[in-house]
Amino acid sequence: MASGYIDDFAAFIQASPSSYHAAADVARRLEAEGFARVEETDAWPSAPADGVARRGMLVRDGAVVAWAAPADATPTTPFRIVGAHTDSPGFKLKPKPTTGAAGWLQAGVEVYGGPLLNSWLDRELELAGRIVTTDGVEHLVRSGPLLRIPQLAIHLDRGVNNDGLVLDKQRNTQPVWGVGDPQSEDLLAQVLAGSGVAASDVAGYDLVTVDTQPPRTFGLGGSLFASPRLDNLSSVYAGLHALLPAAGDGAEPASGHISVLAAFDHEELGSETRSGASGPILDDVLSRISRSLGAGDDERARAYAASWCVSADAGHAVHPNYQEKHDPVNRPIAGAGPLLKINANQRYATDAHGAALWARLCAEARVPYQEFVSNNSVPCGSTIGPLTATRLGIRTVDVGVPLLSMHSARELCHVDDPRWLAGALTAFFSGE
Repeated sequence: MASGYIDDFAAFIQASPSSYHAAADVARRLEAEGFARVEETDAWPSAPADGVARRGMLVRDGAVVAWAAPADATPTTPFRIVGAHTDSPGFKLKPKPTTGAAGWLQAGVEVYGGPLLNSWLDRELELAGRIVTTDGVEHLVRSGPLLRIPQLAIHLDRGVNNDGLVLDKQRNTQPVWGVGDPQSEDLLAQVLAGSGVAASDVAGYDLVTVDTQPPRTFGLGGSLFASPRLDNLSSVYAGLHALLPAAGDGAEPASGHISVLAAFDHEELGSETRSGASGPILDDVLSRISRSLGAGDDERARAYAASWCVSADAGHAVHPNYQEKHDPVNRPIAGAGPLLKINANQRYATDAHGAALWARLCAEARVPYQEFVSNNSVPCGSTIGPLTATRLGIRTVDVGVPLLSMHSARELCHVDDPRWLAGALTAFFSGE
C-alpha cells in the first residue's frame, strides 16, 4: 500500500535531518535485519562463506555502502548497485557561529550546495549533524526548532512582488535565534542542550540547517507528499527498501549477482570527497568484497564488465506554472511513475542498454515509468551516475522520482512515485 510505504518513508526522513543521521538510520535498519557492520580499519573477511562477507555494510562519515552476496558468489560474480546520495542543499554552520546585530542573536551560516534560497525564509529551522569532542568521539546531534531567516516586510520593500526578491547570500541569509548579546550567549550550547555534551568539549562540527515541519500527505485523496530532503532521501529509502528483500530475509539472496546499496555524501557539492561518488568509497568496498571471494585484478575487471549501476536521484515533473521550462514533447507528470533520465551530453549516464534494462525492470515490477530530457535552452543538472560510470567503468542508468520545488527547503511529489521507484529497484536486486 502507498500509505504504508509513505508512512515509513516519512519516519526515515524525520530520523535523517543530516547526511550523518541518514547513514546512521540506514545502518540501524540494516543491523536489525542481520547485516554486520564492518569497520574500515579491521581486516576484511577472507572467506566467501563468512556471514560478514555475504551481508555487510560500511559507514564512512555521511555515506553508507551495504551489500548482500549469495552463497554461490564467485570471483567473477557481477554487482548490481543502486547509487543515491544522503545530502541536500541548505546552509552549514560556520566557525565562530554566534553572531548578532540590532539586539538579535544570529547564526553564522554558509550556503551548502545550490538551495532555492527564498524557500528557506520564514521557516522554523533546526541545526543537525555531527560534533566531535576533544577526545575524538563523534556524536550525532540535533537542536529542534531554533532558527529562522526572517524576510523583510513588504512595507519596507514595496517593489518586491513586481521586481522580484534578490537575496545576498551573506547579508540576507543569516538566521535569528533569539535576542541578547552575542558576547554572552553560545549557539553551540543551545544546539547541545540535553545531549550530555558541553560546548566547551566540542573540537569540531559539521552542522546543517533543516526545516522542522514534518513530512505530510495532503491534496486530493491525500495524493501529494511534501517534505524536506526528498532530493535525495527518496532514492536512499527506495534503495534500502529494495535491498532488504534482496538480502533474503533469512533465505538466500538472488543468485547471479551481489546486491549493493551505495548512499554517498556530498553530491550537492560535486561529489569530490572521500565519502562522495567521485571518491574511493565504492571502489574500496567492491574491491574488498572481490578479494574476499578470491578475485584478482582480472576477475574483478570481468565482474565489473558484467555489472550494472542504477543511479537513483530526484528529477523534475513538469511545473504547471512554468511549462516553457520543460521539453515540449517529453512531459513527465507526478503520479505517472519514476523517471528514466536521458541527456545527449551524458549529464545522465543512460544509454540504449540502460533504457532497455529499465523498461524490463519496470515491466517485471508492473511499474509505469516516464522519460525525462531537458529543454535544450535550460542547462541540465547531473548525478552520481556519470561519475560512477567514469570511475569504475560499470554500465549505469539514471532514474528517479519526479518532483516539484527541487532544492527547496520543502519539496513535493506524488505519493505513488517513491513506492514505484522502490518496486523497480526491488526487481533490479531480485532478478537473475
